[in-house]
Amino acid sequence: MTETVLDRIGNTGLLPLRTIGARNGSRILLKLECENPTGSMKDRMALAMIAAGEADGRLAAGGSVVEYTGGSTGVSLALVCAVQGHPLHIVTSDAFAREKLDHMRVLGARLHIVASESGRMTERLTRDMVAAADAIAAETGSFWTDQLNNTDQLAAYHTMAEEIWKQTSGRIDGFVQSVGTAASLRGTGEALRRHDSRIRLVAVEPAESPVLSGGPTGAHKIDGIGAGFVVPLWRDDVADRIERVSTEEALTMVARLAREEGLFAGTSTGSNIIAALRLAEQLGPGTTVVTVMCDTGMKYLSRSR
Repeated sequence: MTETVLDRIGNTGLLPLRTIGARNGSRILLKLECENPTGSMKDRMALAMIAAGEADGRLAAGGSVVEYTGGSTGVSLALVCAVQGHPLHIVTSDAFAREKLDHMRVLGARLHIVASESGRMTERLTRDMVAAADAIAAETGSFWTDQLNNTDQLAAYHTMAEEIWKQTSGRIDGFVQSVGTAASLRGTGEALRRHDSRIRLVAVEPAESPVLSGGPTGAHKIDGIGAGFVVPLWRDDVADRIERVSTEEALTMVARLAREEGLFAGTSTGSNIIAALRLAEQLGPGTTVVTVMCDTGMKYLSRSR
């Protein structure tokens, strides 16, 4: 079979942080999802959703696809659809990084832009994008991947968990991941716990919109997470703990990560590292916490100046 760029999705590296670490000496390892073809972990789930739709006939050869997205899922779907020959309609917003929108267009996606409130992520914006995607799917007969409800993507994160387990030789005490659709935390967590039920799982959400931990919905600027409501794939037993991280805290950590570790990431990654540091302090010396570099900071370059 002819190899394509899609065969390069996954099998990403796991890197220990050198200077940003817990005071007690606990190890923090970062899963480098920036090594995927579009520079994002979303390549995994995009491929899984399209492959499942093709396999069971929901998506015919050459059939069109629609999705609502803050950007990374859209870029990943644009890559997969370009290779597989599917026209793609993306519903997105001016609230998200311009680089992501440009990347989707370059890969051939057709964009429908929903206006935001001062460039911030809110519950209303998420629901407006969902409604627009639903309308486009009905009008065009497109296959709607519907990432907030699609469980096909969980298999992609089961694979990521197996990579982590192998890379750590089973020496992992905690896993931390920020919550967008909740699929990455849920899928990775449940697969890791098949190996060791004692592994601590921590969810991360924006402090400005802490709905998972019972707080009020609000507006924030952490791309790709914090929908503003409890997302359908979330389960109350997914995480042992939910950490709240503010946009300001995330941005500060992004700057530290670049200047101290040479790793240029986005705000969801900054959130992950802050929560991983908190968990590492709780778990104590000699423990290992794994978290995720969700994507490359090149997707947010215009926002980092």
